[in-house]
This record gives sequence, structure tokens and C-alpha cells, in this order.
Amino acid sequence: MLTMSDLFNATPAKTDYSAKDIEVLEGLEPVRKRPGMYIGGIDERAYHHLVAEIIDNAMDEAVAGYATNIEVHLGADGYVTIKDNGRGIPVDPHPKYPDKSALEVITTTLHSGGKFGGGAYAVSGGLHGVGLSAVNALSTHMVIEVAKDKKLYRQEYRQGKPVAPVCCLGPVSNRRGTSVSFVPDPEIFGETIQFKPATLFRMARTKAFLFRGVEIRWSCDAELISPDDKTPVEQVLKFPNGVADYLDFLMRDRSAVTPHPFSGRVDFPDDMGAVEWAICWPDDFKDGFSYTYCNTVITPLGGTHETGLRAGLTKSLRAFADMVGNKKAVDITADDILNTAGVMLSVFIKDPQFQGQTKEKLVTQNATRLVENAIKDPFDHWLSRDIKSANALLDFIIERAEERKRRKKTLETARASATKKLRLPGKLADCSHTKTAGTELFLVEGDSAGGSAKQARRRETQAILPLRGKILNVISASNDKILANDEIRDITEALGCGRRDKYNEEALRYEKVIIMTDADVDGAHITSLLMSFFYQEMPGLIEHGHLYLALPPLYRLTQGGKSVYAADDAEKDTLMKTVFKNAKNVEVSRFKGLGEMPPHQLKETTMDPDKRTLLRVVIPSKNAATEESQEEYAFTANMVDRLMGNKPEYRFQFIQEHAKFVENLDI
Repeated sequence: MLTMSDLFNATPAKTDYSAKDIEVLEGLEPVRKRPGMYIGGIDERAYHHLVAEIIDNAMDEAVAGYATNIEVHLGADGYVTIKDNGRGIPVDPHPKYPDKSALEVITTTLHSGGKFGGGAYAVSGGLHGVGLSAVNALSTHMVIEVAKDKKLYRQEYRQGKPVAPVCCLGPVSNRRGTSVSFVPDPEIFGETIQFKPATLFRMARTKAFLFRGVEIRWSCDAELISPDDKTPVEQVLKFPNGVADYLDFLMRDRSAVTPHPFSGRVDFPDDMGAVEWAICWPDDFKDGFSYTYCNTVITPLGGTHETGLRAGLTKSLRAFADMVGNKKAVDITADDILNTAGVMLSVFIKDPQFQGQTKEKLVTQNATRLVENAIKDPFDHWLSRDIKSANALLDFIIERAEERKRRKKTLETARASATKKLRLPGKLADCSHTKTAGTELFLVEGDSAGGSAKQARRRETQAILPLRGKILNVISASNDKILANDEIRDITEALGCGRRDKYNEEALRYEKVIIMTDADVDGAHITSLLMSFFYQEMPGLIEHGHLYLALPPLYRLTQGGKSVYAADDAEKDTLMKTVFKNAKNVEVSRFKGLGEMPPHQLKETTMDPDKRTLLRVVIPSKNAATEESQEEYAFTANMVDRLMGNKPEYRFQFIQEHAKFVENLDI
């Protein structure tokens, strides 16, 4: 669940500030101090990401053509071992650090590796030189063995620091490549850390699907497999048809509109890489799925390669419709084509650019053009090769487009007549717009803040519903109590879409539902309660991207005619050192609540769509296509139950486990 406590915990300002307050982090200390910057957090997903970093390095050797086998083993002692038969990490002295081997430099120095200059790897998933070193920093113990030039080398590390220099263990004739064995540090991840065999097996299987030239040998100590766990103890993973085999695996229990999927592989011109894809259109009217990858690294937020795929398919299908004289296809969009499709897209490109170290989105600009050009001609040929199947697909997509237009028209009609059909709460200041598109409902903490928000809003598109205090915690409440709660009843009536199994997406009266509370601990608690309400009672509203959090500021800094807003104490201190550096008589005003903000300031900082920043609340889907996504849903459900349920001992346990990570308290 997404909360705002990390964003708005108030930090008391220090009265003095001198050189002794400047802390310099050296070596791998930044990784241990702020692991979230490097692996995205310290939760279960984060420590499984450590394994992904090492497997990605082995996959880079395979993609480069130097490795054919990768072994992944999970031991009962908590260690994960990844071996490959590639070239092996260099062990000779590094030119810049002649007293250290290249192996020690790579494992103990951030931003070091063989993937910056392009000489060692034409295409790779690791780009920033922090993968192996970050794993080392966050491990209690790590051992690396390198079989190179018919000799075996070894180095051991404790919490990122080498125990001794690299040593040669002697000659070896039947082995080559790199072996990395590590166990995550409980000081970072907590004492309850435990790798899940199912998660690691799926990770290994996915990598094998993504590169048809590699064989991945999975193994796990038998005592780690629970009786109800179907994860194999051993399995050889090799898929000669790549992502086409992956699509067949995901579609094993579903049928499709066309008898054969659209799949293929095309090399980009000028040795720029390649793209591989497999796409089908399930005919069971269930949700589709889309998985995109770059250099075998998953990009869950898509990116420019996905944009190229969408453009290529759309242009090709429209051209086919024009060729067969189907005029109904003139309005089809990329969403009509792909929203219900099963999509596997994998690109291999040089020097890809991602958002952040965890590489969730590809932003390489020329990837759009490369993928679009590579996809369009093969799709043209695929459609022309089987006209009957192509026409069936075209009719299927036209039906999706017409359904979209009918849904849009229904929403417009519902907006126009909603005030007559629904009993709306008396406190609701509704907007005047007659269409759902573009409308927003602000759930505001208190009547005072509601009054300011009503004056600051755009009356045409923004509605305001003030809430009195903290709403009922629905996770631990009976259905009778939920139905009897005035605030929950007001929210339900204002939205008009029903709750639980009666939720109706088409009846939702607003495009965005925005939670707007004070930037303090009480506000964060109210936000958590509201998110819990939507999670349990209207999960479809979150899954369809309608729920958002507003980000009101905590401070206003004024000097002369200049006014700047700060979200928290840290930003305030930064502004004082930058924007107002050497300035005198800077007036610092702390907002005690939204109700004390003048309407024009509330509009300028929090409500104006042209200036504000919103956070969208996201949850894993209950009906996800893959086992991994279903596991993420189960993990989220378990956390909500632990933190918001009716068993306080779970919350106490959570506080005990995470108290050591708290740095500042708003008391």
C-alpha cells in the first residue's frame, strides 16, 4: 500500500550547522546507507532483486556469445549461487589501481565494470556499474570464484569488504567462467529474510525464455520446497523459440482469435541490435497482458520500445483494413489493438537508457523508430498470408473500438443525468461538467479545508467532498458498521459506482478521485484509511487508475516579492541554502492545515492541474496473468491485513522489525 508518511514526516530543524555535520560516504557505504537508491528498497522484492542483478551479469555473457550455460542454486543455508561458463571476471591488476585485481575493483567500487566503453559488451543489461558491487555491499558474505586461463581464482567478502586479496587456488582444466555465491545481510533486510524458491525459479525461467541461445540449470535444496509448492527441485530450462515459447506457456489454458500468434525476430540495421516479439489475441474476453524487456531486463513500465510496437501494429492494421475496404477501421487505436492482447516484446540494443537503477522504463529515443520499422513489414506479411484469419482479427479489434465508443457515450450520458439519478451527499460541491472525462473529486480533510478547496477549485471539472475526521478502518470492521458509517456512505453515493461485487466502472462519476489531506502525521493516517477503504471496497477504481494523492506543501518561504513552497523540512532547508542563500529576513510560514491556506495558495500549490503534482495509487491485479504478479497481489493483501487488520500483534511486530530504520519522528 502507498502511504505518505515518508514524504511528510516533519524533521525538527537544527539550530547550528557546521563542517562537522557534513558526512562523506566512501566505498560501498552509500549502498548500505541508502539501499533504496540502488535496489528500490529493503523489502522482499528488493532482496530478490539482488539475485536478478547477478543473473543479469551472467546473461550479458550469454547474449555476447561467450556463455551457453548458467546455473542458479538456492541452498538451505540461505546462499544463492549463480555460475556461468563465460569468460570470467578479469583478475589481473587494474591499470588505475595496480595494487588491486580488477575483480576486487569491480566488487568494491561503485560505477566500475566492463559495460561503459562498449568494448567488452556490445549489448548488456547491466549499465551503471553498481550491480555486483551493490550485491556485495548488501550481503553478509559473498564468495566469487573465477575460472580463467585454466586457473581458479577466489576472493571472499564480508559486508562488502574483502577478507583477503584474490588468491589462485591452482590449475583447473574442465571449468571456466564466474561463480557468485552470497547471502543478504539481515542488518539491512531484517532477520526474517528468506528467499522464495518459486520466485527465483520464475526469474530463471523468464531469462531462459528471453534468450534462445542459453541453457539455465535450476536447482534448490529439497527441504526448502513446501508440500503445496510446485516448484521443481531441479530443472533444465532451454527454449529454442524464445519469446514465442514464453507466449505459448502463458496462453496454455486460453484460446486465441487467430490460429497462430504473430511472432518473429528482426535485426536492426547498422548492427544496432535486434527485436523479438510474440503477440496473440485471446478470445475469452479476459484481460490481456503485456511484458516488455530490454537486454533481458524486464521493463514493467514499458517505454520507447513499446511505443514503437504500438505504432507499427496500428499503421499496419489500418493499411490492411484500407486494402480490404473495411471503412469501420478508420477509428481504431493502439489501445483497441493491444488492451486485450497477449504481448511479449524483447529488444537488444546498444547503450540503452533507463529510468533509474532498477530499469523499469526504457527511454532510449531511437528505440521507437527501430522497433516500429522492424515490426510493420512482418505484420503486413502476416496479415496478407492468411486473409481469413486477418479479417477475423480485424473484426475482433473493430468490435473493441466500437465497445470503447459505446462506453464513452454511456459515461457522457451518465454524467449529464447523474444528479437526477443519484442521491448526492449534501456536503458535496459537485462540478458542472456533463462528461466524466476530465472531472475530479477531491476528498478533503475537514470542513475548514473543504471551504478553502471550494473557493480554489475549477467549478467546471473539480468537485469537493469534505470528510469529518478519520473515517472507519474498513479492514477490521464488519459490513454492518461499514454501511452505517456516514463518511463512507457519502463517498459511495458521490462516486455512484457501487462497491465490492456491485462495482460498476461505467457508472463512476469522476475520472480522478484525489485524496487531499494535511501534510502531517494525522493527514497521512487519514490517507491510509481512505486507501484501505478503496482497496477493499472498490479495488477496480484503483486498478483502472482513478485514485490519486494530492501533495500539499508544509511551508511557505517569503522574502520581498518572492514566495516558494516546501513539501517538508528537508526541502525547506535546501531552499534556504539555495534560493534564499545569503538572503535576510526570510519569513517561514508553516501551514497548520489545508484550512489555514488561503484559497489562491491552495489552488497554486495543490489543485491547479497545470502546476500541481499528484501521486497515482497502484496495486497488483488480483486477476494477473503470471504467477509472479499473483504472488505480488498476495503479498500486498497480506501486508494490508497485517497493518490494518484486527490483530494488533502484527502491527507491533512490524514496528519492532522496522523501528531501526526510522530516522526522524513527527511527534
